[in-house]
Amino acid sequence: MEAGAGTALYPAHRCKTIYLVRHAQGVHNVEGEKDFAAYKSQALLDAQLTPLGWSQVDTLRDHVTKCGLAKKIELVIVSPLLRTMQTAVGVFGGGSYTDGASASPLMVEGAGNSGRQPISSLNCPPFLAVEACREHLGVHPCDKRSSVTKYRTLFPAIDFSLIENDEDVLWEPDVRETNESVALRGMKFFDWLWTREEKEIAIVSHSGFLYHTLNMYGKECHPTIAEELGKQCRRGRRRRRRTSPRFANCELRSMVLIDRSNLGSDTSKYNFAGKIPTGLDMPSDVADEKEAEEASKN
Repeated sequence: MEAGAGTALYPAHRCKTIYLVRHAQGVHNVEGEKDFAAYKSQALLDAQLTPLGWSQVDTLRDHVTKCGLAKKIELVIVSPLLRTMQTAVGVFGGGSYTDGASASPLMVEGAGNSGRQPISSLNCPPFLAVEACREHLGVHPCDKRSSVTKYRTLFPAIDFSLIENDEDVLWEPDVRETNESVALRGMKFFDWLWTREEKEIAIVSHSGFLYHTLNMYGKECHPTIAEELGKQCRRGRRRRRRTSPRFANCELRSMVLIDRSNLGSDTSKYNFAGKIPTGLDMPSDVADEKEAEEASKN
């Protein structure tokens, strides 16, 4: 049998499984579809989910529960904007929250004009807010976050400790982040994941961030894999092949992240060195006789 060039092996401890999720439909998506100029509207500041968006959240939650994914995820990383946090806690949170529960809720009742019941932080993975996986920065008010102080009142059980500034100092009203900057930020973010010990991580982020980051990774792949990282899509009247088309609202894609540059330092918890047990390496009945002989000599 000839060796094939189409396969590759990596040590398991050099791999993580990541589940990339784009937020559900936000009010800015609806208005932007009608008129792209609406993305510059101050009325869409830190846009929340629409009722349809919440229905998408419920549908994805049902999927990850039925397929068993909800029990595998060890950490949920979320972009600190209202629509992504609503999506994250709605999909991966612990269900309905009841007064007197022993832990803070992931989301309080009605957070972000949602009209939703509070969501529990029990029986679900921890949630960590990380600015590195935010959407394009600048110009569009829908991509400007609110203060961490406000978010902590709405999402008490999300960990905001990695966010350095209470107010949003990254978003600028007159400068839009370039596509290249978004992609490089995304690759640094994925490198950073190797500082985490969790092996199965859900990341709830944004269309532009995911699109440009996957495009950058796709450049290093075989064309068939690059196409699978994305898909074929239609834009206007002509069909164009893109390395990674935009995520649909509330779409989830599963990926394996491989440490090819020794970024991680941990060794496998499952490897076994094949140590030989102490004693004579021979059939047990013979070993018993030998041990008896040695004992009689002593």
